[in-house]
Amino acid sequence: MGAARNTARYGGLKLASSGVVALSMIALMWSGQPVAAQQSPLEALQQYQQRVEWEDRFQNTMDSLRAMESSAPTLSPETADYVAAAIDRYSRIVQIGGWGRISGQGRPLRIGATDPRVVELRQRLIASGDLEQTAGLSTTFDSYVDAGVRRFQMRHGLIPDGVVGESTIVALNVPADLRLRQLETNLVRLRSMSGFLGDRYVMVNIPAAEIEAVENGHVRSRHTAVVGKIDRQTPILNSKIYELNFNPYWTVPRSIIRKDLIPKMNQDPQYLEKNKIRIFDWSGNELSWQQIDWNTDEATQYKFRQEPGEINSLGTVRINFHNQHQVYLHDTPSKTLFGSDYRFHSSGCVRVQNVRELITWLLQSTTPGWDRAQVDAVIRSGAREDVQLKSKIPLYMTYITAWANADGVIHFREDIYNRDDLYSATPIDTQARL
Repeated sequence: MGAARNTARYGGLKLASSGVVALSMIALMWSGQPVAAQQSPLEALQQYQQRVEWEDRFQNTMDSLRAMESSAPTLSPETADYVAAAIDRYSRIVQIGGWGRISGQGRPLRIGATDPRVVELRQRLIASGDLEQTAGLSTTFDSYVDAGVRRFQMRHGLIPDGVVGESTIVALNVPADLRLRQLETNLVRLRSMSGFLGDRYVMVNIPAAEIEAVENGHVRSRHTAVVGKIDRQTPILNSKIYELNFNPYWTVPRSIIRKDLIPKMNQDPQYLEKNKIRIFDWSGNELSWQQIDWNTDEATQYKFRQEPGEINSLGTVRINFHNQHQVYLHDTPSKTLFGSDYRFHSSGCVRVQNVRELITWLLQSTTPGWDRAQVDAVIRSGAREDVQLKSKIPLYMTYITAWANADGVIHFREDIYNRDDLYSATPIDTQARL
């Protein structure tokens, strides 16, 4: 009999020998790995089939993750009811003992890994509903685990890369009873805001570092935000947006002059010139930096104004609303911060990703004659222009660290300002914090 007709049996699988070899070579070439002499043909085939299965599952994974993005706003009239249902669900989880911890020892886990900790990970994801029980307790990090991890990451405001690193492990290891208490705390907040918020409004959720533009009960757009540092917190408030400043000046707040600008000038006397910041007294007379004693707080007595342009700290537009904290929403030249899952870097103001989409919506819904082309043209011109909205838009800057939607998806965020008061630990104890 010819070699092409010879067969071999491996674990009940009957394969043509020449076919096994061919598939082995395809699998190894497809994976980009060198051919290992000690790898059996069956092992190569199984590896190939496993990778194909992962690839086939990828689109389904992405579709399921996209389905988690609800068009319902975080502050919908029904949100409190959804959270009450989530409390019942988490109460049952706590009653049966909660969930176990994931060991932080070893390399980050990702698809393709084989590790005893994957069993712990599977058990944890099953407990919170991020992985079906039918997925089993294998030590292999397969596409089902990958999808479960990404789902968990999205629900917790982490970058959904499917990699179980330090930040994901910290979130996984928050005990179920603390998550339950977090839901109970936020239910009170949500009930206090469950009334009519307006046909159109903007909501900034500070712990989520996220902005929603809501119209007629549906989210028209969501925007990643950068909000205040722990020691320079973004305030909780209700107000109304009334004005946009295109290509704005930035007047440096006194607190930033003291905390940031004076130290930077002591390090580099050319700092103001490099950043196009000019100094004025309050009568409008311009001063040079040499006229100020930078070893004292004298600089706080003057007005520091940054010129419009690419490096302006407010970017291309500032969104104004009345408040006593002297904060506002604005663009930023530091776009890379939006790509982080920790976005607490500002001095209290809120930086907005894709700000042009937001301001186009603000203008189209209130001020006739404005569209995206007009917005782009004004920004491109570099000219200063202030636009008063014909109708003011309600703005809610809120602090919500746990919520749920109609599909039963439960979201949690870190209690970055320690307002939930769930821990006796100090704020720097990141292993214990939400």
